[in-house]
Amino acid sequence: MRYTTFGRTSGLRVSEYALGTANFGTLWGGGASREEARKIFDRFAEAGGTFVDTADNYQIGESEKLLGEFLLTDRDHFVVATKFTLGAGRARVSETGNSRKNIRRSVEASLKRLGTDHIDLYWAHLPDSVTPVEEILSALDDLIHAGKILHAGLSNFPAWRVSRAATIAELRGLTRLAGVQFEYSLAERGADRELLPMAEALGLGTALWSPLGGGLLTGKYRQSPDGRLSDWEGQAIRVEDSEQRTSTVDTLLAVAEECDASAAQVAVAWLRERAARTATTMVPVIGPRTVDQLEQYLGALQLELDDAQFDRLEAVSALRPGQPYELISGHRDAALGGESARFLSHPVPVA
Repeated sequence: MRYTTFGRTSGLRVSEYALGTANFGTLWGGGASREEARKIFDRFAEAGGTFVDTADNYQIGESEKLLGEFLLTDRDHFVVATKFTLGAGRARVSETGNSRKNIRRSVEASLKRLGTDHIDLYWAHLPDSVTPVEEILSALDDLIHAGKILHAGLSNFPAWRVSRAATIAELRGLTRLAGVQFEYSLAERGADRELLPMAEALGLGTALWSPLGGGLLTGKYRQSPDGRLSDWEGQAIRVEDSEQRTSTVDTLLAVAEECDASAAQVAVAWLRERAARTATTMVPVIGPRTVDQLEQYLGALQLELDDAQFDRLEAVSALRPGQPYELISGHRDAALGGESARFLSHPVPVA
């Protein structure tokens, strides 16, 4: 397992995988028992993993409780990230959202369930559509100064909201955001348009959830719906609902056969190689439900795709950039002074 700093705005050191713990517990009706979750956590730690990601609503709070139990003997070795917004259980209106009141209530509840006195990285889980970003930033800054959290980030926020938040934090002298979290995989590359270029320009770390498209990129759903597709009733699950996704899975399976590896391992190997070719910290948040599934992820750490294999996967899964990026690309030479003008580099990604 290799390590990296989580973006350029902090010195937070994390492992190249984050262990997502949405499967720790069974209160959602699907997931890992306490015994299996313990085995997953111990094997991840044995492999060198230090970055663990959870949320107050995962398994109605059971995920945080189990993780707290597992961390008891060596808390400081791990980077613990959790989230607020959705609340644990059947939360009332005052116990959800991103208001200062709920942030303060949520952090105390998460600290108690995790059995710790601080959270290393605290995420707003998603926008609530009503709380001003200034209130979110101010509340998070207060928690950092109180020592209850060390770093903060925004999860599932659109790029324009993150950019505005990062600018406000910088101008007002508030603690800078450490990173962003969003879905990203061969099956869902929407972040290529705005989120990833923004993170690179602002120096934010990126945590990438659902790197296997909820199981689509294992190829298993071509034989059976068993897995997250059935257990989670299709929530956050990608399916072959377009010709491009079908072509992507076809290509993935072909490359996997060439590599004598599983489709899941090739999907993650592509993601790791994608990260190596950018200036952005990209950490896949893996979410195994069994130790065998974790071993598949760990096996991908030893898999290297050749340039042709990477390019085939890159091409089949790529999205059109859309406007205004296609217009910008078509007029770039003219905007830079014509073909005779030669620039060594661009200060930020331009499309």
